[in-house]
Amino acid sequence: MTDVIPIDPDFGRWDDLLSLVLDAFAYMDGIIDPPSSAHRMTAASLAAKARGNRLRGSAGRNAARLHLRRPEAGSLYIGKLAVRPAFQGTGVGRLLLETAEALARERHLPVLRLETRIELVENHAAFARWGFVRTAENAHPGFTRPTSIEMRKTVA
Repeated sequence: MTDVIPIDPDFGRWDDLLSLVLDAFAYMDGIIDPPSSAHRMTAASLAAKARGNRLRGSAGRNAARLHLRRPEAGSLYIGKLAVRPAFQGTGVGRLLLETAEALARERHLPVLRLETRIELVENHAAFARWGFVRTAENAHPGFTRPTSIEMRKTVA
């Protein structure tokens, strides 16, 4: 089984991590509008998030990445769940979500929260299989139509 490896400010492979995210999110190009914020990420911005304790962990040998932000009121927000295409379907994403659940329990937060783009219906289905339920539709600034959905999972 793959181990979850913490990412902290001492982590030094920021270019590799950025490459992983861009690789995992590349299929969205031309599908989602507005384009993914991953295109604005840099190795330096990833390192800065780690310094701010907003970046939590990775799995395996640069196969996946899970970005956990600081706790919100009653929930732990998951952002940029990225699994390199070659590792999709292997259980790595589920392992990262299990790690997020454990962290939420440790912090006494009853809910995991994430957002996924409205166009990515396969992602909606995958998160639903993992126990997330759709709770809201949101629009990015400048858009009058929904561009993302919010999903939540209660953590026992």
